Amino acid sequence: MDHALVTTSTALEGYKIVKHLGLVRGVTVRSRSALGNIAGGFQSLFGGRLSIYVELCENTREEAYQLMIQHAQVMGANAIINMRYDANEIMQGITEVLAYGTAVVVEKS
Repeated sequence: MDHALVTTSTALEGYKIVKHLGLVRGVTVRSRSALGNIAGGFQSLFGGRLSIYVELCENTREEAYQLMIQHAQVMGANAIINMRYDANEIMQGITEVLAYGTAVVVEKS
């Protein structure tokens, strides 16, 4: 996929699904560093947006997303439909983030 066609919908506007290839996923596991926890704890004292944790979450989701796209490319897909994220805490301070969807081949309609 030169340009990732990814949607949370079950269809892709302007395209016709010609083949379903199956489930694709990207998984990453991250932990917070001790320094990150200290900085996040300090930010939480003042309330509001915790930018240290927002950045960690955004980077983790992006990594899982890119891994999912790579998985789809290996399968021969040119699009992903019904894309979702999930996250689970494996143990305190260690979180798994999963991006998943259905790999498909689409043609312009």
